[in-house]
Amino acid sequence: MKPLPRLAGAALAERLGVMPAVVLTGARQTGKSTLAEHLVAGERRYRSLDDLDVLDAARRDPEVLVGGREPVTLDEVQRAPDLLSAVKLAIDRDRRAGRFLLTGSANLLLMRQVSESLAGRASYLTLWPMTRGEQRGEARAGAWDELLAAADGDWRDVLAARPDAPEDWRALALRGGYPTPALALPSRAERAMWFAGYVRTYLERDLQNLAAISALPDFRRVMRAASLRLGQLLNQTDLARDAAVPQPTVHRWLNLLEISYLLVRLPAYAANRTKRLIKAPKIYWGDTGLALHLAGEDEPRGAHLENLILGDLLAWRDARVENAEISYWRTAIGEEVDFVIEIGGKLVPIEVKAGARPRLADAVHLRTFRQEYGPQARAGLLLHTGTTLEWLAPDVLAAPWWRVL
Repeated sequence: MKPLPRLAGAALAERLGVMPAVVLTGARQTGKSTLAEHLVAGERRYRSLDDLDVLDAARRDPEVLVGGREPVTLDEVQRAPDLLSAVKLAIDRDRRAGRFLLTGSANLLLMRQVSESLAGRASYLTLWPMTRGEQRGEARAGAWDELLAAADGDWRDVLAARPDAPEDWRALALRGGYPTPALALPSRAERAMWFAGYVRTYLERDLQNLAAISALPDFRRVMRAASLRLGQLLNQTDLARDAAVPQPTVHRWLNLLEISYLLVRLPAYAANRTKRLIKAPKIYWGDTGLALHLAGEDEPRGAHLENLILGDLLAWRDARVENAEISYWRTAIGEEVDFVIEIGGKLVPIEVKAGARPRLADAVHLRTFRQEYGPQARAGLLLHTGTTLEWLAPDVLAAPWWRVL
């Protein structure tokens, strides 16, 4: 079966046309290998370090893998990070665009020896779990580009023109965005088996490649505790107490989950004008289906709807060339906006409500944010689960989540 197009595909091809190396990272099973193989099928050598013979060659004689003029794709390169030194030398001898496509299931930018080896030689791209648009056969994220390109007053018309129909967000949250459970496993029981195998593979193989963890039951408890705190401010002391694990250990393990693209720490928007702001990050997961499995939850909560929106925003952000930042905003007295898009010197505040009837009261914090940041802030967007598409206030548009995603 031909794989569905991915949002990152065009960005990957564009980067291969400019840089000598492109590093494609993301969680295991997001589709990196499939994208890498089909995008450049027949045009380059493909070697996976999941193959033990290839892994042995990477460690003993890396020139076998990186030598020659033919472009090469090296899959799961985090399994032999020393290989990057050989890639660096090969690039320094020949800086032709597209020589190396490197994929990894760990954030190689956070692995110091890797980022130092490829500094100035590589472009980095993250493949997140599939967006709703990708699952429907379209290489797209939500309507973020269309909204940003339009005048604020035209937002309602932009979204009304998008052909779509209501969908149950809970079903989307339960299946998540990993291609296999999202597209091929229709029942909860089938997805539960897949996620159980995924977690076991991560704990027994991938994690051990990043750090020696002997107390796997403790690590599982930390994962569960973090998944139950989805959408909350990260308090490592409380998490450590609930998981019965020392706080320094929790800190190290959360870093490993983040490096593996399983955990997402959403930073606080920190530009302070007149209010004292909370600066601790909030925690989400890279995939809602996995988060629900880890937590042992059968029904998604409002925080999982937030996580769906965040996942789409991250996929959109990381496929762009122009820089965009995603954060949240919260004051010391509890005023909060779920997400803030910062791009081109402008701010777009977004609030997410798991309710079908948006009210003016739901827009209060969006309006407070706009008052705080003045001309820098664009109109607020209130995403909800109903069908209403209307201006709740002159500066806040209420829109169904499915009209945006």
